[in-house]
Amino acid sequence: MLVVEDNDDVRAMLRTLLELSGHEVHEAADGPSGLQAAIEVEPDIAFIDIGLPGIDGYQVVQQLRERSNDQLPTLVALTGYGRIEDRQRMEQAGFDAHLIKPVEPSWIEEVMARAVRREPRSSTT
Repeated sequence: MLVVEDNDDVRAMLRTLLELSGHEVHEAADGPSGLQAAIEVEPDIAFIDIGLPGIDGYQVVQQLRERSNDQLPTLVALTGYGRIEDRQRMEQAGFDAHLIKPVEPSWIEEVMARAVRREPRSSTT
């Protein structure tokens, strides 16, 4: 798992939840290091904040897709934005799921279960 989030508390909470579920977790606190980590680590799932320093979450996903050989992780947007337009933009950018902060643990479990089955993209609120 990869968590790309500039808020230390949110990043720590997600890391703890994922580790308690038995996952190996890698972290990044900005867009450029998140992109680099995604390339190097090749996670199964990447939780990516939209409002990141350096390059935003949309740019991270765009650059991952440009470098991809179709072996992308499940890409999950983390954001405080939940309007229909925001969800549409995230889907168009190539995110597989959309989680609105504050993130409920059950939403993370749902996204991970869907990723295992590789179900179609959706939003969780």
